[in-house]
Parts: sequence; structure tokens; C-alpha cells
Amino acid sequence: MNMIQQQPTHHRLSVVDYYQMAAAGILRREDRVELIEGEIFDMAPIGSSHAGVVNRLARHFFQSVVLQGVVTVQNPLSLGAHSEPEPDLMLLRYRDDFYSHAHPTAADVLLLIEVADSTLRYDREVKLPLYAQHGVSEVWIVNLEAAQLECYREVDSALKSYRQIERYAAGQIAPVALPESAIEVAGFVVSDAPNSIVVNKK
Repeated sequence: MNMIQQQPTHHRLSVVDYYQMAAAGILRREDRVELIEGEIFDMAPIGSSHAGVVNRLARHFFQSVVLQGVVTVQNPLSLGAHSEPEPDLMLLRYRDDFYSHAHPTAADVLLLIEVADSTLRYDREVKLPLYAQHGVSEVWIVNLEAAQLECYREVDSALKSYRQIERYAAGQIAPVALPESAIEVAGFVVSDAPNSIVVNKK
């Protein structure tokens, strides 16, 4: 008699499941985790270089954005029923409640920044496609190892990718939504590479 082979079913956790696990004490307050496509990922420890870049970026945007938006550091982003990543920094559309009633969604994000050292592959291959899929319009990855800032624009949600990619080692760059909030890249990364390299542009 032929046996029907049945493959194990992969169970994706929902955001509701995720919070219930926290409420039940399965996930503790000190656990540094995030929910990506129904799976719980441990977040890497934050080294001093990583923290320093995040702090400098936060200080810059707190001073330059003022009342035009909300700056949030390492807080949740709601991306559908199965994902709640915690980017290093986001510039959000201004809201009177400062997102106290609900976490921001992709439509609220003016700029999302990840600072990457040991997490570069994870940020590029796991989180970046997720951000594109949900329509986050602009993402920067600060690549500490290469001393470059990678800028991703012109989102293609269907392909889970970005049509324009630029890498900066020096010079100025500003978020499309907040052009007056330009940063001097050399203040966050140090390199002798050319100021900007357009990798792929529509």
C-alpha cells in the first residue's frame, strides 16, 4: 500500500500571537527580538560604534525635523499581520499623538535607517525586501564595515526591491521627503571612496 507523504506544516506567528507570547512571559522584556514574516529573530547586540552612529543620526534629525515629523529610535513598525521589525531609526509623518495609540505603518515612514555591522546581510536580504514589499519609500543602510551609506529609493513593492540604489562615502544626502534635513555623510562614515556611486537607476 502506498503511503501518502505529508510534509510538516510551517506555522507563521501573527503579531497578535507575538504579543500574547510577551504577555504570557514567553518573551521577556529583556529579550531583543523582532517578528519578521511570522518568525521571531534575535537581534544582534548593539556595539558602541553602532550605538554612536544611531545617536548621532538621532541628534541630527531631532534638531532638523522639529515639527515636520516624528523621530523614533529602535521602535516597532507595523507591517501587516505577520511582521513587526524594529529599525534603528525612522522619520515619521507628524501625528499629534506621537503614535501612542498605534505603531506606525509603512505609509507613515518618510525615511527608515538601519545601521549595519555584523547584521549587514540580514538587513539587505531579509529586512530590506520586507520594507519594499510593504511600500517603505526610502531606506538608508549605514554600512559600517565598508564605511558607506547605502540609499534605496523608488520602491517596487511587487518585486520587493528598490529601483534606485546609491552608495555614499562622503558628500551630502537628504531624505526625499525632507530635503532640508541633509546630513554630511563623512560625519557618520569615514572612507576615501568616491562621494556617490549610482548602482542601479530606472
